[in-house]
Amino acid sequence: MAKVVLITGGSRGIGAACAVIAAREGWSVGVNYAASAEAAGTVVAEIRQQGGQAVALHGDVSNEADVQAMFTACEDALGPVNGLVNNAGILDRSCAFTDISLERWTRLHAVNAAGSFLVAREAVGRMLAHGGAGAIVNMSSMAAPLGGPNEFVDYAATKGAVESMTIGLAKEVAARGVRVNAIRPGLIETEMQAASGDPMRATRLVGGVPMGRVGQASEVAEAAIWLLSDAAS
Repeated sequence: MAKVVLITGGSRGIGAACAVIAAREGWSVGVNYAASAEAAGTVVAEIRQQGGQAVALHGDVSNEADVQAMFTACEDALGPVNGLVNNAGILDRSCAFTDISLERWTRLHAVNAAGSFLVAREAVGRMLAHGGAGAIVNMSSMAAPLGGPNEFVDYAATKGAVESMTIGLAKEVAARGVRVNAIRPGLIETEMQAASGDPMRATRLVGGVPMGRVGQASEVAEAAIWLLSDAAS
């Protein structure tokens, strides 16, 4: 069976790095984006220039109909999806817990937690329908165990939900041929750092990293694509 992976939030940061590395490893790649068709097109063009197959897929992961439509479009263009990097997520500006509004809490959970659920559910259903061979990598964060105090308790809570879902889903579908894992990136240099309202956040916090440096999106992507591979069976 051809290797086809759908990567949510694939137009930037860790998602874009996953798309490029997946293509290098022989995957045909569905590059999902929510806002920037141009950025997704740039990733697709890079993959095609290197001889790979890729397609840009618009869709809001928090919208059930969008999720179903992007999987259908991916399969129509590339074939049955047997890999998923469940990466799409959003972050708001750094603030104290008491300053988090219900609207903000709900919005982050809609994309990061409910969105991850909708995408994983659709992927598992299709993988099982195609014979039960597939692998899923959910993108968590070190915010989950650390809690994001004084900055992103809401974001950390969404990633805690992703981790609990990963554990339960992995146990539920392993015997049916679908592997489910999660990665907890630490301090990584991506556009999301700027979204916090503190573009120098990574530099400011690097002293707490034992290796003394900020990670790169490509380093996370290498781990994610390895987890999709037969080497991680």
